[in-house]
Amino acid sequence: MSSPYHALDREQMFETIAAFPEQWRIGRERALETSLHGLGLSGINHVVILGMGGSAIGGDLLRTLALDTAVVPVSVFRGYTLPAWVSSKTLVVASSYSGNTEETLSALQDAVARGARIACITSGGTLLEWAEKNQWPAIKLIGGLQPRAALSYSLTAVLTLAEKIGLLTFGHAAWQESQRMLEDQAHEFSQPRNRARALADSIQGHLPVVYAGAGLLEAVAMRWQTQLHENSKSLAYGNLFPELNHNEIMGWERPDSIHSQLAILVLRDRDDHPQVLRRMEVTEALVGNQAHAWHTLDSEGESPLSRVISLINLGDWVSFYLAVNYDVDPTPVKLISRLKETLAQ
Repeated sequence: MSSPYHALDREQMFETIAAFPEQWRIGRERALETSLHGLGLSGINHVVILGMGGSAIGGDLLRTLALDTAVVPVSVFRGYTLPAWVSSKTLVVASSYSGNTEETLSALQDAVARGARIACITSGGTLLEWAEKNQWPAIKLIGGLQPRAALSYSLTAVLTLAEKIGLLTFGHAAWQESQRMLEDQAHEFSQPRNRARALADSIQGHLPVVYAGAGLLEAVAMRWQTQLHENSKSLAYGNLFPELNHNEIMGWERPDSIHSQLAILVLRDRDDHPQVLRRMEVTEALVGNQAHAWHTLDSEGESPLSRVISLINLGDWVSFYLAVNYDVDPTPVKLISRLKETLAQ
């Protein structure tokens, strides 16, 4: 799909986001074709996903999508070490798009020392070398993208792995619906005038604050924040209902000068708890008029998978158009690169 933003978007983030439907299809097919022989939940009492940044968000989405069906808990760890309870009864899935994420490799060594069962999701690097050497089950992703832009591959991989081991089941219809949803959105959001562009225009020059209900959409809210950080080069914050009603809401009393600088984005799902939906309405009635803008964004689709994907894709497009509004190339992450270079020295 041709982009009108080539002068600014030199590394073609527009085309990458527009290709999400095709990447979603390919990622699913590739994961289905991968043999995970011997991998299962027998003798396992906990599933742990290791990752950082764009490689970890798939684990967060798995955790929230599996809340209502998983027979064992799912946790996501971002860091160098693991908690004491990780043992030989833990399935540890190391997810690193590059295969060289230092925190993930360190935590993986910790998992091996504990005797945990191991699986890997990566496009190459040290992680793939270790997987091949130790004969760990591994889903090999297509490389060449920024990790955050490869969510289509890493998410289909971790969700398909979860299906294969019996952690959750979506069914063919849910995967088909999510594919159609992404195709329809790619067409809509790539037009010169569209909902994502209008939303980006509305929040430009203000601090986005992303709210959602605890549960299905909490990882989606995190994805919105990180995409605004990396693509738009904009600070963004967030919180979850009902917790924010027990503390953060009081922050709307002072200082008054900040409130008009906030753009509130409430991600809402029809299966949010009825009291959470009510809390969203009451909170907007109490403080919404103090903010620059208050947008309530509803998920779309029938299956939980489609509803999650609908809002993830919308957020990706909004972050792209906000970058365009700020006249910044959405792809480079110079501060992250400088930080890594400094640490390496």
